[in-house]
Amino acid sequence: MDVLTDAIAAMRTGRPHSKRHVLAAPWGMHFRDYYGAAFHVVLQGSCWLLPPDDAAPIRLGVGDVVFLQHGAPHALVDHPDTPARPFDPAREVPTPSVDSSATVLLCGAYVLDTARPHPLFTAVPPVIHLPAKLGQRDSLRAAVGLLGDELLTPRPGATGVIGAFIDTLLLYILRTWFEEQAQEVPAAGWALALQDPAVSGALDAIHQAPERDWTVADLAASAGLSRAAFASRFSTLVGRPPMSYLAWWRMTTAARLLRESDQPLATVARQVGYGSGIALATAFKREYGVTPGRYRTGLVTAH
Repeated sequence: MDVLTDAIAAMRTGRPHSKRHVLAAPWGMHFRDYYGAAFHVVLQGSCWLLPPDDAAPIRLGVGDVVFLQHGAPHALVDHPDTPARPFDPAREVPTPSVDSSATVLLCGAYVLDTARPHPLFTAVPPVIHLPAKLGQRDSLRAAVGLLGDELLTPRPGATGVIGAFIDTLLLYILRTWFEEQAQEVPAAGWALALQDPAVSGALDAIHQAPERDWTVADLAASAGLSRAAFASRFSTLVGRPPMSYLAWWRMTTAARLLRESDQPLATVARQVGYGSGIALATAFKREYGVTPGRYRTGLVTAH
């Protein structure tokens, strides 16, 4: 597992979903506050995104992708002056014929725990707009095309395929944004951390083996840097010292294991580098404010 994949997996709390919309002007859809993140893709035609917090409208064309990491209230309209009706996913809307005047959108949402995001997400702006660029972002466009085709003509296995494609689309959106940010001047933070061989290598090592008794010296040696140089570079790009990040990731991994499995606490403790269930329970309560048992019971009750 790499850092970007792990960051998403640690925050995911439910299955993503998406829907294809065919719209004839005038039209407007208002999306309420959502516990997670949302995305929209223009497959045909054009429209306007009315972002959260009354920010300036953004015109979207064919192939444009937008990602809203906080799922804040926003709207899509055929024109900025068109009123937007509340979007109800349970309400069936008559679908017009797909002619040259129709706008075709691919809209979806991810169920993510934004209350405790991976620090990687703190670098992501509230709205990411990735305009279509001829000859660029081929992987992103391919993922969009595959998801759009599957939603247009569902076939056997569609449920699993669509979920996998939506997850893949999220990875491509974030990868594209981070890679392009790393090319900006000046670039810093996680955009550079994912591209920096020393820091990204250390992050991968921590994510692949959180149970290992890592030291700054170990990580520095694997990066081919002195202890001081490595610690300084890691802290600057990641936003916290190596051992602080390791402790945070261990707790985050423990929470995910408690959420997704029924493994005994002692087993979870061994997988995240704690010598006993008691040691993990103490650290977990300090971090989350509840014991691992109450955390797991609360999740069961909530569902």
